[in-house]
Amino acid sequence: MKPARWPSLVLIALVTGVVGWLFLHAWTGNGHEPLPLPWTAVAGTVALAIAVIAAGLPVRQWQRGHRDRDLDPLVAARTVVLAKAAAYGGGVLAGWYAAQALSILPDVVGARRIRLLLAVLAFLAACGVAAAGLVVQHWCRIPPSDEDQRGNHRDDAA
Repeated sequence: MKPARWPSLVLIALVTGVVGWLFLHAWTGNGHEPLPLPWTAVAGTVALAIAVIAAGLPVRQWQRGHRDRDLDPLVAARTVVLAKAAAYGGGVLAGWYAAQALSILPDVVGARRIRLLLAVLAFLAACGVAAAGLVVQHWCRIPPSDEDQRGNHRDDAA
């Protein structure tokens, strides 16, 4: 499985941000109120970043040599999939929250200041989810064996 890379995440965030901003601009331009952005969006996004890190810690400890118990390969595989999904999901969320912040920016008065603050905090939390995904994905990498470094792969023998 190819790991997620940060340039891809930045591109995903940019595309999502542009599409989101166009949608929000059209939405509010047609007389609708801005879409709600509750504080739970920030809290939930921070909780997601923490959950991804927590899921990756057992794999990291096992990789560092703390092998009191066996690491279930299925758990490790699910952890790397979670990490990759979190990285991409964090990129999408970052773009969406950036679009919300940018759509509010031209008219920041009264209650919209709090909304702008929430959008910026949610954007930062989404960046944290993406970063957590990249970090945990890195923790799940298996170091190359001596055989792999010499170029003798197990698949070559078949």
